[in-house]
Order: sequence, then C-alpha cells, then structure tokens
Amino acid sequence: MRHRSVAELMTPTAVTVRPATAFKEIARLLQEYDITAVPVVDGTGCPVGVVSEADLLRRRFPGGASTAGDLMTSPAVTARPEWSVVRAARVMQRHGVKRLPVVDAHGRITGVLSRSDLIRLFLRHDHAIQEEIVEDVLTRVLRIAPSSVTVDVEDGLVTLSGTVHRAELLPVIVRLCQSVDGVVDVDNRLTSVPAAADRA
Repeated sequence: MRHRSVAELMTPTAVTVRPATAFKEIARLLQEYDITAVPVVDGTGCPVGVVSEADLLRRRFPGGASTAGDLMTSPAVTARPEWSVVRAARVMQRHGVKRLPVVDAHGRITGVLSRSDLIRLFLRHDHAIQEEIVEDVLTRVLRIAPSSVTVDVEDGLVTLSGTVHRAELLPVIVRLCQSVDGVVDVDNRLTSVPAAADRA
C-alpha cells in the first residue's frame, strides 16, 4: 500500500515561456492549449515563476505589464517527481497555489501537477479502492483474514464492519484505510473481541 507519486499524476510539460515572452503570446498559448497557467523558465529550463489567467487579467486592465517576467508570480513553488501526492497537496494548500511545476534533481522542469490532477484520485472506482483495502491493508499489512472484516465502498465512502481480535487494531485499520487513494471518508463499525474471550 502506498500513495501515488507526483510523477504518476503530473502532466508532462508541453508549454513553457521565457521571462521576455510578450503578454499577447502568453494569452495565445493559454487559449491554444486550453490551460489556465504556464510556467516561466530561465535559459536552463528551471522554473522562475508562473503566469496564470488571473495574472493576465490583473494586469490587462490597469495596463503596463507586457512580458512574462512582469506578470509572473515568483518565485515558483515546485514539487519533485518522487513526492507523494499528499505532500504535494499540502504544499499547494500551504502556499495557496493551484499548480506546482515539477522539477528534476537539477531543478529543470519536467511536468506540472494541478489541483485537477489531484481530484482525479477521488474519481477512482469503488471496486479498486475496496480491492486495495482488502488485499493490501487487511491481508498484507495487518495480516487480518478478509473473512473477518467486510469492506463496502460507495462513492469513496468506506464502511467497515465485522470483528477483529485486538482492540488496538481498530484505529490503525481506520487510519490506513483513510490513507488509500480515492477514499473520501471511513465509517468504522468494527468491533473487537473482549480481552477475556481473546485469551480463551
């Protein structure tokens, strides 16, 4: 069981601009590629900022700004391909950004991770979520017989029912289920065998 990595969800970078790229060219690229923002890179391919539709609109009406270097939000908040999507989501939230340029070990851009990419996780099929919980969480990680726990998944909501032999496992099971990609929430209806009965 693992969280998917940024590399698995990111969109490979097809469009970048340089600091000297003109306002109209940026607007044309956003429209042509149906994207809402574009990374600004230096001569080595390292991101130095991001220009979004909002940046264009802010400057369009007062006037004055004419290049990506003038318009961009800088410095660029970036992610690494090997990061978990959870880490990337937390960085987005902390910095209040909707997308992260993804950079390699040399700082060069290799892709872009957007909030819409993260949302795709929650469109994961219920059957795939159920399968991962039964096979990975219960069987492989916790060594719990699948027959002792019933796992139902509907629209990402996981309902757990059944009985486990150790009460201390209950919060662990819930926590591990919550970490599975695509899980929206966990309804824990599990019970544990009383200690005396367990010893018997």
